[in-house]
Amino acid sequence: MKNKLIELRHISRTYQMGSSHVKALVDFSYTVPQGDFLAIMGSSGSGKSTLMNILGCLDRPSSGQYFLENQEISTLNKNQLALLRNRKIGFIFQNFNLLTRTSALDNTILPLLYANIPRKQAAATCMEALAAVGLKGREHHKPNELSGGEMQRVAIARALVNNPPLILADEPTGNLDTSTGDEVMEIFKKLNREKGITIILVTHEPDIAEVARRRIYLKDGHLIKEN
Repeated sequence: MKNKLIELRHISRTYQMGSSHVKALVDFSYTVPQGDFLAIMGSSGSGKSTLMNILGCLDRPSSGQYFLENQEISTLNKNQLALLRNRKIGFIFQNFNLLTRTSALDNTILPLLYANIPRKQAAATCMEALAAVGLKGREHHKPNELSGGEMQRVAIARALVNNPPLILADEPTGNLDTSTGDEVMEIFKKLNREKGITIILVTHEPDIAEVARRRIYLKDGHLIKEN
């Protein structure tokens, strides 16, 4: 087995809603090797989003341990978690999460500015990232001047600029038509194959999940199947 990028040991997450407790994840253990391409599937309420939030260090488990590159995440404070997210994890969302009045280049440059990279150097890196996802010549267009597929490519470029070992994609093709969604998945395949980036995506579409190397299925917070 390749080196472990992620190890989850007996992760549970319980939310309190009024007087009741909702178990979103229950005793979940799983290992993701470096360079993997994993799809997470399950119906609404199965625990997919909770799992992604924990993987992305946006939420903490109620119990259990999460190791990312052999570092136990529960030992980190808020500032350390923010630094880890900036350096280790690229996020891609269904709704793109772009700043509407800002160019593709300036949307892409944000993670580098947070990392205190000089703007000139950051801009050069971002131009390369945008070109790598097929947006050369579109760098100065704002989101309302781009198609849905182009906006998602900007989001992918933004996720890539810090060279993270892990990309988390939450329904990345959910707002795209079929052909555009297929183009986005081809970009993911190329990034995984050529750069060795580990990609974990949530999807409810079986044909999108088939692009991944492995698939896991959640139900009521439990891992019920893997293929």
